[in-house]
Amino acid sequence: MKLLKIFILTILLNYFFLSFSNSEIIKQIKVEGNNRITDEIILMFSDIDLGQDIKSSKINKIIKNLYETNFFNDVSVTLENNLILITVDEAPLIDNIVISGIKAKKIHKLITNNFILKRRSSFNNFQLLQEVNSIESTLKSLGYYFANVEPFIETLDNNMVNIEYKIDLGKKAKIGKISFLGNKIYKDKKLKSVIISEEYKFWKFISGKKYLQEQLTEIDKRLLKNFYLNKGFYNVNINTTFAKLIKEDEFEIIFNIDSGKKIHFNEMKIVFPDNFTKDNYKDLENLFEKLKGEKYSINSVEKILNQIDKITIQEEFKSSKAFVKEEIDNDKLNIDFIIEESTKFFVEKINIFGNNVTRENVIRNQFELDEGDPFSEILTKKSQNNIRSLNFFKNVKTSVINGKDVNSKIINFEVEEKPTGEISAGAGAGTEGGTIFFGVKENNYLGKGLSVDVNALVSAERVKGIFSVSNPNYKNSDKLAFVNIQAIEIDQLTNFGYKTNKTGFELGTSFEYLKDFNLGLSTSTFIEKIETDSTASTRQKAQKGNYLDTFVRFDFDLDKRNQKFKTSDGYRSSYNLSLPIVSDTNTLTNSYSYKIYSELFENNLSSFSLLLKSATSITGDDAKLTERLSIPSSRLRGFERGKIGPKDGSDFIGGNYLTAINFQSTIPKFFENSQNLDAVLFFDAANVWGVDYDSSIDDGSKIRSSIGIGIDWLTTVGPLNFSLSEVLTKNDNDIEESFRFNLGTTF
Repeated sequence: MKLLKIFILTILLNYFFLSFSNSEIIKQIKVEGNNRITDEIILMFSDIDLGQDIKSSKINKIIKNLYETNFFNDVSVTLENNLILITVDEAPLIDNIVISGIKAKKIHKLITNNFILKRRSSFNNFQLLQEVNSIESTLKSLGYYFANVEPFIETLDNNMVNIEYKIDLGKKAKIGKISFLGNKIYKDKKLKSVIISEEYKFWKFISGKKYLQEQLTEIDKRLLKNFYLNKGFYNVNINTTFAKLIKEDEFEIIFNIDSGKKIHFNEMKIVFPDNFTKDNYKDLENLFEKLKGEKYSINSVEKILNQIDKITIQEEFKSSKAFVKEEIDNDKLNIDFIIEESTKFFVEKINIFGNNVTRENVIRNQFELDEGDPFSEILTKKSQNNIRSLNFFKNVKTSVINGKDVNSKIINFEVEEKPTGEISAGAGAGTEGGTIFFGVKENNYLGKGLSVDVNALVSAERVKGIFSVSNPNYKNSDKLAFVNIQAIEIDQLTNFGYKTNKTGFELGTSFEYLKDFNLGLSTSTFIEKIETDSTASTRQKAQKGNYLDTFVRFDFDLDKRNQKFKTSDGYRSSYNLSLPIVSDTNTLTNSYSYKIYSELFENNLSSFSLLLKSATSITGDDAKLTERLSIPSSRLRGFERGKIGPKDGSDFIGGNYLTAINFQSTIPKFFENSQNLDAVLFFDAANVWGVDYDSSIDDGSKIRSSIGIGIDWLTTVGPLNFSLSEVLTKNDNDIEESFRFNLGTTF
């Protein structure tokens, strides 16, 4: 035992003496070899000072610190007689960086945004290699898999260099084939319609989706996963995606899919905090019963979570979060939607950054919460979406940081502005003739959020010009205010027996009165001149002359659609009333419309709509020719526009009353691979009736109806719509039109 103690003591003494012998006190520091970088900066990064006890390990640390600055090609440090000598070889300074071989500004910008080496920074060979790899990676992500990047270094005086990256893009990598491994449920054709990438075809000369791009394939994987998740495959996994060269410049993209087995919803419930009002969630609990036994869908779960968030907002802004707890029993999924109260925070401050043109109050008017309010992630996200919906900004970012107090938060909104002016022109063709359109619009005039719009339309039958100004938040009231000035000339002498020239203005407001329920109020004044042809009836000719009309209009709109584009659920109900105030004919008009949307079966969009209108004089006079009703062409296919209903001589005069019902349903597998092309089946039924001056020419008892098939196609040159109809019921005077098409474009 005594020998062991002596041995340990000996080791410790040796260590002490060795440490002492390998250390020295720094009495002098000297730097050599530097020209551009000062001694002070070198000593700062070295982290040494006079009087320090320095060891060999510290010397190694100094060398490491100086190399990490990237300022030097070589560094050496020696210690002798209490003198530290630091000798450096400065790395060249980059004077200029040039990229050659690329003309596209977009690609050039993407490359330079990721640069590691920059002008006036130190040159480093290792970073140069990283830079080349980064450029090649960027080009691959854009489809240039065969690109070659060669760096060239030009040595200049004063230890400076120029860098040139010579780039040969080569051929862009095409997608020759798209395959799916492990897929035994759906046809490849169906899965191809889900993803963005598409196989190369020579006629797809505009589309960039036919080229191999890493970002797109990553998005494709997410789209495929979401597709399977919405078909009931809870455990789906897109394992790998890889590309295989099959031709000189063509790749095969292969998606490896493990779908797992299909899962169905079983028991679902909401777990509440004790102080929450459970009655607010009754509709969701009823929905749970409907979903029981249905195939699993991640969209359904997300919709329920979103609905919980919306309802929770009504809980007096209680701070809470909702999440799911899921449990699988064989092929059944039990879900608990758990609502937990979180720590209550208050909004200390809200900052806005990046608005150089848009005034701050325009952005603040979109906030769902104010400084001093209880903090809510839900309302913060909603505020962000409101700002984004202004369409004034390329990007809107939100960050939340801790405030000065423990229970306070600071919300930062960072916006990136974009051009808000638009110049558009358009042309269209159809069975009803051609149309030319031109317009100029500024959506954020003077940064005040005002919309100013000037446009003109010319067709075979009409010339129309409009100047309008609207303010979506008039005097910070959350109410839309607008004014527009119109001039319109319509020549309907051939088929309807009259011609009109109308000039005037309209001003009004609209606002959300209740959730999803909007009210509108407007007034309009127009001066109108009506001309009739020589063949018009005596009662029609009696309306020839000048008119001054002032109306007040009330609008009521309830919008419960799940989305405005390709709506699959919900409904919209609208009613408007137009009352004459000062009028030569005193025509009262009413209009009610209702449309309900549904998915009757998988991948189907269906809708049913109803339209009711009336136009009658409150003084018992004849309704003015220009205010009589005709059925819109979209409401009754199979007939020429306006050429049904009461007829006075050779003129179709419309009626005092109108009704129309429409049913339309998409054909899911008709254009399975196209997102911009839909085939639809439709049924239309409508009637227009009521002749206040001569009931003998009224044919209101005859309902017109038709069935048919239509195509809606969003082409590269504009929307194309055509329909083929078969008339079911009609009157003898009606003029049929079995085929109709319309093509329009903007450029």
